Amino acid sequence: MDQLEEIFRLQAALNDRIGVRTADLNEAEQTQWVLNYVRAMQQELAELVDSVPWKWWAKYQTFDKQNARVEVVDLFHFLVSLAQVLGMTPDDVYQAYLKKNNVNHQRQETGYEVKDATDSQHI
Repeated sequence: MDQLEEIFRLQAALNDRIGVRTADLNEAEQTQWVLNYVRAMQQELAELVDSVPWKWWAKYQTFDKQNARVEVVDLFHFLVSLAQVLGMTPDDVYQAYLKKNNVNHQRQETGYEVKDATDSQHI
């Protein structure tokens, strides 16, 4: 078992323990859990921002790299849960990542001067 598969397995077990069985959700429940996880990620992003001295006028702030790392992992927990709600497997995520990474490189090669809404439809 590779590391991403293990992360998905561990996250499914945690979600089951919490009472969220992502594989058994109907469409209305999927919609709700997508919103729940996106909101949770927004909060984790705010906590990540608070780990970095972003207030240029405040001298008391310091960069809390350790906490920033924890917030990234918190985000990853919710992101994996979101992928599971959408029915994605570790391989689905990996394959989609490869395709999207290729699209991003192609965009850079062409200067990404025009938004092409169709360039990611194959993912």
